[in-house]
Amino acid sequence: MITGTGRAACHHGEIVQGVFLDRRGRPRRGLVTLPMAAPVTEAVFTPLPGTPAHRVDVHPVGRAKAARAAALAVAECATRRAAVCGGTLRLRGGVPTGLGLGSSTSDVTAAIRAVCAGFGVDPSPATVARIAVAAEGASDPIMWEGGRALLFAQREGRVLEDLGAPLPPMVVVGCLTGGGAPVNTLALRIRVDRREAAVHERLRAALRVALAVGDAAEVGRIGTESAILNQRVLPKPELGTIKDVARLCGAVGVQVAHSGNVAGVLFDARVDDLGARIDSALERLRGEGLTPTRVFSTPHPTHGETTWTTTCARPLADRT
Repeated sequence: MITGTGRAACHHGEIVQGVFLDRRGRPRRGLVTLPMAAPVTEAVFTPLPGTPAHRVDVHPVGRAKAARAAALAVAECATRRAAVCGGTLRLRGGVPTGLGLGSSTSDVTAAIRAVCAGFGVDPSPATVARIAVAAEGASDPIMWEGGRALLFAQREGRVLEDLGAPLPPMVVVGCLTGGGAPVNTLALRIRVDRREAAVHERLRAALRVALAVGDAAEVGRIGTESAILNQRVLPKPELGTIKDVARLCGAVGVQVAHSGNVAGVLFDARVDDLGARIDSALERLRGEGLTPTRVFSTPHPTHGETTWTTTCARPLADRT
């Protein structure tokens, strides 16, 4: 056994979230996340021989989900016939909690990877997802790093569909709604039935086609429609204003964290006057009292990417 390290990215809410049908025609909750390359959570696990396997001390204290994930990861390693023990897990980086940025899944995924690395185990993304859901009740698919968009059953930890391609090149101007108040994700009530699935299956089919041809405008339209549909689950009073900003500055649409207070204005990264459109969005959001939180590109960061928050003078990626 050795000191193990693990890293995991976060995300900026979702492009689509709702109820979808699995391969057997059963309605399931699912989502397609909007990934961010940075910031990341970094985890370091130090095995301590002689320590009971279920005991993992996590620093900083209070990261209960990461602690559960680490203990479950130790148990998983034991099933692989690895010699295991408890130890110490240290986390740094990541994003603020409760906003819909995937903070807990980033912590949990990094923790699982660090523990497994410490015991010489290489878990599959599906294994990491299974442990993550067991640790936190719901998860995001950030443990899959191939770049392609996935429709993911967040409370089951399984992929409903590999949509076959990454999101097209887009730039996102993010902001916070609801005053940046945290949201209890697991307390949200989403009906799981075929009536709900009919609407979201239409969006699923449209997104599949849009990704296949790299149509950023269609992805923006789908994201906007999904954000509107989610108003009955987690209303965002500012959504109309954000949509107006998107329209006035030449964006392709908007997206939201369906179970958090993050929102973003979406731009096709390939337009010639992208910089001017971004500047317009920043100015208009501020004019409406919505302070921008970050500007980032997807699926991969570009040189000169800007990332900052309203709660820290330094860039978010520098927070440790």
